Parts: sequence; C-alpha cells; structure tokens
Amino acid sequence: MQAGKPILYSYFRSSCSWRVRIALALKGIDHEMVTINLIKDGGQQFSKEFQALNPMKQVPVLKIDGITIGQSLAIIEYLEETRPTPRLLPQDPKKRASVRMISDLIASGIQPLQNLSILEQVGQEKQLTWAQNVITSGFTALEQILQSTAGRCCVGDEVSMADLCLVPQVANAERCAVSVPGSELHFCLPPSAPQQVQGGSHRLPYHQPHQQDAAVPGGLPSVSPLPAARYTRRAAGLAPKPCPVGTGTGGVSGAQAGWAEQAGNEQVLTREAGDLNSSP
Repeated sequence: MQAGKPILYSYFRSSCSWRVRIALALKGIDHEMVTINLIKDGGQQFSKEFQALNPMKQVPVLKIDGITIGQSLAIIEYLEETRPTPRLLPQDPKKRASVRMISDLIASGIQPLQNLSILEQVGQEKQLTWAQNVITSGFTALEQILQSTAGRCCVGDEVSMADLCLVPQVANAERCAVSVPGSELHFCLPPSAPQQVQGGSHRLPYHQPHQQDAAVPGGLPSVSPLPAARYTRRAAGLAPKPCPVGTGTGGVSGAQAGWAEQAGNEQVLTREAGDLNSSP
C-alpha cells in the first residue's frame, strides 16, 4: 500500500469527478485534490504532464496504493474492493447487477453525449438543445428502470454507486433546464452519513477550487448556486417513501433535486431545503 495520501485529479464541473468525490467522502478516505482546469489555457488536460497520467486526457484520475486509475466507475469499484465500508455495491447479486446497470446507463448512455467534447462538435447554437434532448431521453429510460428497482434510493434502500452517478447527472440536467413533468426522483442517505462525511471534497461543483476561473462553453448556462429545475421521480403509482437524512425530515414531494449544506452538518446525497416533508 502507498504510504502517502491518495491524490484525486479533478475539475469542479466534471460530473465524473463528482462521483468519485462522493465515494471518497462517504468512505472517509483522506486525500489530496489537484485541479485540472478543462477550460483554462486551452484545457490543462492536454498538457504532457497530465497525458502521462491519463492518455485519454480526461478527469477524474486517482493515484492510490501505488497505482493510477482513470474512469470514475473503475475508481469507485476499486475503492469498493479495497475499502468496502460503507459498501456502495449491494451484497445481493441481482441488486448489484441493477446498480451497475443504472450506473452504466448514466455513465455511458447520458453523460458522455452531453459532455464538453461532444458539445464542441455540435456547434454553439445547438448545444443547449442537444444536451436537453440527450438528458431527457436518458432520464425517460432511467425512470422506467427505477420503477422496478428503487426503494429509498436508486436500488433498494441503501446508497449505492448508482446514486453517486445520478446526483451529478441531475445537476447537469438542472444546468440545462431539463425537467421531467410528473416524476419524482427519490434517493437518500442512511442516518449515519453526516457523521461519515467530513471536509469539503464532496461539495457542490461551485464550491470546488478554481470554479470562478472557468468560462462557460457555448450556449450552456453557468453553474447556479442553487439548482432550479426539478427532475424528480414519482414512478407510476408509487408515493415517496420516508427518507432519513439525519435531520428527521422524511419523504420528498416536488422537491428540488440536489444537495443541501446545513451549518455544521454537511450532508451528501441529500435534498435542497424548501420543500421537504415527512409524509410517507
């Protein structure tokens, strides 16, 4: 095992990096973070130094235990195998398959198609429409899957890798003003989570280093300090279930998807204040 701290190469608006930040926070893994600004200087990911770390010229990259890992799901799987508490993959093989299916749907079927490298090829005037169509199509498929897998979280009642993929993608949807009427996304934290999470590496993108230096490409909106759009999940005939988030509040009705930070009690995968209720 490597003696030094793990090092995460990240960018504040990278939803792939955000997945890994959540995993590191939930598992309580102390680490250092190096910002790779994907906009500044023509994109710092194209430097020779970073290409030596990741020939794909993408974030995140995690240096840990004497190895270097690219690709967010590969990183999360490695963390799960080497630091299994709290677990992010269910013990039940069927639920584990569902978690991986949902994670891959988001990580392969939605996020790459609305990512910066693709939007640059689309043309500035079409970027927002393209991103909205891609996200809406993916969320429509995801909604069908969640009807059969979701409990309090994407798969059952435990936070999993699927939820880690979903939260950043919801933020991407909010940036692009995507809303799916008549649905309510439902995921939560176990009550112990606020005690597990320390430090600021898991925070919202606009709390990450150097976010103020980044120009917004094309026609996409800048990062808002509070998510606005509502992509929530109410599967046909399914009411929200009680959702403990450490504060005693329960289920969510028409809530804004996103994260909330409360004074002295930072929470991961929790809700925006404003429309929380305790109804079953």
